[in-house]
Amino acid sequence: MAKGVTPQSNDASKWYTDVITKAQLADYGPVKGTMVIRPYGYSIWESIKDEFDTQFKNTNHVNAYFPLFIPKSFLAKEAEHVEGFAKECAVVTHSKLKVDNNKLVVDPESKLEEEIIVRPTSETVIWSMYKKWINSYRDLPILINQWANVVRWEMRTRLFLRTSEFLWQEGHTAHSTEDEAIVEAKKILEIYQDVVENIMAIPVLTGYKSESEKFAGAVETYCIEAMMGDKKALQAGTSHYLGQNFAKAFDVKFQTENNDEEYVYATSWGVSTRLIGALIMVHGDDQGLRLPPKVAPIQIVIVPIFKSDEDKEKIIDYVKPLFKEFDKNNIRYYFDDRNKMSPGFKFNEWEMKGVPIRIEVGMRDINDDAIIYSRRDKQGKHKIEIGSIKGHFPNLLDDIQQSLFDQAKEFQESNTHSTNSYDDFKNIIKKGGFVKCGWDGTNETEEKIKKDTKATIRCIPFNQDTESLKCIYSDTQAKYQVIFARAY
Repeated sequence: MAKGVTPQSNDASKWYTDVITKAQLADYGPVKGTMVIRPYGYSIWESIKDEFDTQFKNTNHVNAYFPLFIPKSFLAKEAEHVEGFAKECAVVTHSKLKVDNNKLVVDPESKLEEEIIVRPTSETVIWSMYKKWINSYRDLPILINQWANVVRWEMRTRLFLRTSEFLWQEGHTAHSTEDEAIVEAKKILEIYQDVVENIMAIPVLTGYKSESEKFAGAVETYCIEAMMGDKKALQAGTSHYLGQNFAKAFDVKFQTENNDEEYVYATSWGVSTRLIGALIMVHGDDQGLRLPPKVAPIQIVIVPIFKSDEDKEKIIDYVKPLFKEFDKNNIRYYFDDRNKMSPGFKFNEWEMKGVPIRIEVGMRDINDDAIIYSRRDKQGKHKIEIGSIKGHFPNLLDDIQQSLFDQAKEFQESNTHSTNSYDDFKNIIKKGGFVKCGWDGTNETEEKIKKDTKATIRCIPFNQDTESLKCIYSDTQAKYQVIFARAY
């Protein structure tokens, strides 16, 4: 166990916060509920962001930027949408301050004619612009993504998982047909699954949300759901088919090839910095982070062990072939020759920060023509001759990437249960895990289970087999097979 880190088994919530602060991923901002993302944490976000951005552009999406401020009247145009966000909105009511009796106060004369909402999401402001831009079928599709911050005024916050302001991407697309829009929404879900599984090494379940869990204003919400280390679920990404709801609210029509007039079809989709929270909770242990190599800011750290400057110089000369090999393979590495810090201190620090590979080099290793390395994903030290390093570490990083995914997949599968007994269901939920079971499709049953157990339907898998399935609660014929879990 790392010094100053609460063991996961004692208090998973405290462990999570300890790891974030000790690994220097983030800190608390001066306004309650806000978060400062520190350079190490932001570097992880950049790796995730860059991969998503590349895949979006490879599928013909383009980036744009829309205003942070939204007129309140825009939100009122789509009733279901505004109801979903009303309690989370930050509202700007005045435009300036003034000094009064040596105190800074709001100038009452600067009250705005119409209050302004700090964006909780951008559907309304974007659709106001799409009305200007869309006239004909020739203008479609519009495939726009935005990298931005949003504000949702949270009462109970947790770093990365739930903060009043967070970073995300939000895609907003407009199409001439329903089929094209649905294909778009599902295509994005596939991108989300690919990046989260293959870059972040986090296995996910895919499906769509129940009526009560879907995005406000959506016809259908598709999702990826991940299991955290405490066996709770985390919604890792969502893609929404919006139908013509926003087009009708903002009167966005286009002229078809047959010269008819029709409302456009829409999608929206997003992932956020909560993915960093998922990364911590899926892979972390009592020593701190364990980062998949593809998102690790530093993939390999080299710690020289020396007693004098002369020894240090010998070690630097000795490891130059390593540096060349790493540069050639675009490996992100750091040579930690900081003075006044013991090797043990450095080992603990890099273990806490989840660096996939740590290399130790001392005078004894030079004499042996070797180096010693440790993998963060597994216990134990390994020795390799300096002349045998060609191709070794790129392959090792690939192996660690796969190993972390396999460990997380095994954990997810071993904690996913099927049952047709409501008593068993309640026991499993209490202990933690996913429950695959039947549901009769009624809001009443869903709400009773939620009230009973605090578990919600995380997703309705795309592939359904309900022929002989009974509802876990009502014992009537199941309409859907679903995944229930407690969630963040």
